[in-house]
Amino acid sequence: MKLNIGVIKGDGIGPEIVTEAMKVLDKVGEVYGHSCDYTQLLMGGASIDVNGVPLTDETVEAAQKCSAVLMGSIGGDAATSPWYQLEPSKRPEAGLLKIRKALNLFANLRPAVLYDELKGACPLKEEITEGGFDMMIMRELTGGLYFGERETKEIDGVMTACDSLTYNEDEIRRIAKRGFDIAMKRRKKVTSVDKANVLDSSRLWRKVVAEVAKDYPEVTLENMLVDNCAMQLVKDPKQFDVILTENMFGDILSDEASMVTGSIGMLASASLNETKFGLYEPSGGSAPDIAGKGIANPIATILSAAMMLRFSFDLDKEADAIERAVSKVLTDGYRTGDIMSEGKSKVGTAQMGDLICERICQ
Repeated sequence: MKLNIGVIKGDGIGPEIVTEAMKVLDKVGEVYGHSCDYTQLLMGGASIDVNGVPLTDETVEAAQKCSAVLMGSIGGDAATSPWYQLEPSKRPEAGLLKIRKALNLFANLRPAVLYDELKGACPLKEEITEGGFDMMIMRELTGGLYFGERETKEIDGVMTACDSLTYNEDEIRRIAKRGFDIAMKRRKKVTSVDKANVLDSSRLWRKVVAEVAKDYPEVTLENMLVDNCAMQLVKDPKQFDVILTENMFGDILSDEASMVTGSIGMLASASLNETKFGLYEPSGGSAPDIAGKGIANPIATILSAAMMLRFSFDLDKEADAIERAVSKVLTDGYRTGDIMSEGKSKVGTAQMGDLICERICQ
């Protein structure tokens, strides 16, 4: 099978970690009889340096011709980078919002998994995390507060800012269906998170999710207010399977969940549209302070590539092979600096990629 993959290496550590993910994909292709056809794309600071904007229309068109896009981290140091002297619409992260909207990437999947080998890195008490946990946060990505109308103006002599939070039932229904579909492949439980005791948008969210749930009688649905969910994530993370929520709540809760696992450098993510197309990226940032040093953890990006094989190409066996290889490397005691612990072998970015490749087999 020929895999047509767009590649956005990004900024900071992005080029280093994406290179390792491509190395792993090529190894999978070698073992399973596939070939990877890569199209290099620019976005973020790298695009600003060349094109003056974080994302060009030409790049969007090129991405649309790919079957999926693998992306590294975007952005730089806001305090020192000249990219952040530009107006907000021309800064690196503006490219992310534009490409999500242009490619209709409305469903963001962020798994939060506590590997048994890394349980010592988890900040929670051992009795809470015993046995590990495995949850999927399904975040609506193209609506809500981040995409609503906004303005800042002077009213009666006082500067006033306004951001609008809007959802319609179609936007809610399509993300809910994705959440229930994912739950059917997992432990068949959906926790829908909202703020229905305060917000009209959340009351509509709860109503539509309940309607969708009727089509999935095997899936258990529970509703949870976002403030309670934030507490439950640190009190009993094992209770969650699929967390379904809107854009801003999902942004906050997925970062919280990532830290509960002990290292954001281990966490993949996927953003999907209504077809098989998806954009796959690590959950962490561009870490410009360690860029070019060869010490960044590539595992999140490699696991993102595994998600790409699973969701965009329906190559479940190949995705499983990558995930098994990552687990074997950890079991064998190899660690990058961010997940290092006593008695383990410290390795760099490229060596971690090599070790994972060595363990990929049918």
